[in-house]
Amino acid sequence: MHKSAAAEISSYLKHGDYSVAVRRILDLCLDSGVDDLIKKAINWSREYHAHEKADPGKALPQNFIDTAENLLAEATKPETGTWQNYQLVSAEKISKTYSKGNFSLKPISISINTGNVLGIVGENGNGKTTLLRCVAGQLALDNGEIKYHLLKDPDSYAIKNHIAFIPQRIPKWYGMLKDNLHFSAAIAGIYGDKNDLMVDFMLERLNLSSYAHLTWSQISSGYRTRFEIARILLQKPRLLILDEPLANLDINAQQTILTDLIFMAKGSHNPMGIMLSSQQLHEVEKVADTVLFIRQGECLYKSNDKEGKITSNAVEFETTAARETIIDLFGEDNIELQFNGGFYTIISSQLSAQQIIGRMIEGQVPVTYFRDITYSTKRFF
Repeated sequence: MHKSAAAEISSYLKHGDYSVAVRRILDLCLDSGVDDLIKKAINWSREYHAHEKADPGKALPQNFIDTAENLLAEATKPETGTWQNYQLVSAEKISKTYSKGNFSLKPISISINTGNVLGIVGENGNGKTTLLRCVAGQLALDNGEIKYHLLKDPDSYAIKNHIAFIPQRIPKWYGMLKDNLHFSAAIAGIYGDKNDLMVDFMLERLNLSSYAHLTWSQISSGYRTRFEIARILLQKPRLLILDEPLANLDINAQQTILTDLIFMAKGSHNPMGIMLSSQQLHEVEKVADTVLFIRQGECLYKSNDKEGKITSNAVEFETTAARETIIDLFGEDNIELQFNGGFYTIISSQLSAQQIIGRMIEGQVPVTYFRDITYSTKRFF
């Protein structure tokens, strides 16, 4: 796996995708377990950020590329870290009803392995957080069973140390950001030089080095989210649960954080599963292995159960053409056309997404946005 990752990173460097290359090299060096190599990667990453700050957008010097290739060569020498797939958590028909109010979480079954990402989508107030808190052991179940497969005695203390839950509203912390990370690492049993190394790694890996000496009130909500992720990752959870982690991040940071978490989840340093809720459908669907759509506490759609349940194709698109133009192009018998005020949606059991876009191109219909949502939860909103 290290060899294939190195080839992928070399491609990033070749084509100028330096930011993702830096983050991936940090991951690969961490997986090596060699402290001196991790230190080299941290220092190299710092040089990259210093260069970007001084000369944003300018080509990087050749010695930067040479150092990157040397780090890759060193990181792929040790073959000690091998990623293994374990079943972490399985829940069978779990449900929860609140004593006050009319809401109830209907029976839901899920399973999460190391390296897996399970996305929970749906509108606010429909049960996403309830499901996450049930799996995290924070809410007692009314029915059903949750198995924590790597725990011999899954009491509340063991579950808390096994699973990390990051809420949408990050609890306020005091003092400097870096000091809090040192403290978190110490709680996890990381002391001395190793404590310093891992904190420096997390600061650099999540782009927090420039904020290390700042306090809660001096950083934005997005960087508070980054801090909380860094703090939790120092504790090496086996399952990371995030409630609306994208809510406080800008559009560029959303996909970066998600893909970075997936890279780390599949690393040999701490292979883990990820469970997250979000209303950002497109971002979640791009990275999740399985997506659940929940409405009024009920799971209406699970992406890996799509066969046999989806009998028509669906696309959404944006165009300046009139509705009548589109209907004339396809004919009313071949499609169902919907308009929500922003996008059109075409549903057809006869035409594929490729055939739909092909016909619009042939008909010279101006299309500024197009997306196949046949197997997307977007069609349920």
